[in-house]
Amino acid sequence: MKFAGLISGGKDSIYSVYKKISDGWECVCLIAVEGEKDSKMFHVPNIHLTKEIAKLIGKKLIFYKAKNSKDEIKKLEKAILKSKEYGAEAIVCGAHSSNYQRKIIENICEKNQLKLVSPIWNVNPEKYLRNLISSNFKIIFTAVAAEGFNESWLGRELDESAIEDLKNLNKKYSVSLIGEGGEYETFVLKCPIYKKEIKIIKAEKHWEGLSGWLEIKKVKII
Repeated sequence: MKFAGLISGGKDSIYSVYKKISDGWECVCLIAVEGEKDSKMFHVPNIHLTKEIAKLIGKKLIFYKAKNSKDEIKKLEKAILKSKEYGAEAIVCGAHSSNYQRKIIENICEKNQLKLVSPIWNVNPEKYLRNLISSNFKIIFTAVAAEGFNESWLGRELDESAIEDLKNLNKKYSVSLIGEGGEYETFVLKCPIYKKEIKIIKAEKHWEGLSGWLEIKKVKII
């Protein structure tokens, strides 16, 4: 089946595209929408780097920037509709347990006669994180926004040590292991569907109160 991948640069969306390609599906294009700073719908940190990711995967990127929360949905539908011009029969997204996000995308897909596929929907969180590592994904944390996190998490690699720390935060503060509630965001530097690896040359940490994000200012493809 031919599909368009809805990506943000984070682990869930990139893994979902990887999973369907591994299953033998054909990725005809990628979609990214830049939402509001505090968007409930879209991953925001470093969304501009999806343009680099698309080049590394070797696929056309349909990219739109939304003016406000209402425009986010309009731009998403516009992008999804455009993906049909490339032959998309399905939309693949990285939703895990957020019915809010999934329902919005599902409604757009049904309206435009497209199938919605969420490869990681309700998968076991800990097994999924370990699978990311064993599948040769190199992932860093780019935003945190929950009690228990601190500035040292920004730029930290998702490895076995980080998983154990996330498990402790889950027990103590009920932090989602995969950040589904917005507790953290990630960025994929390397994975099997990238032709090369992304190396961060310049980045700046922004921290306020209990939350912060890593602004990636310059990257190099190696």
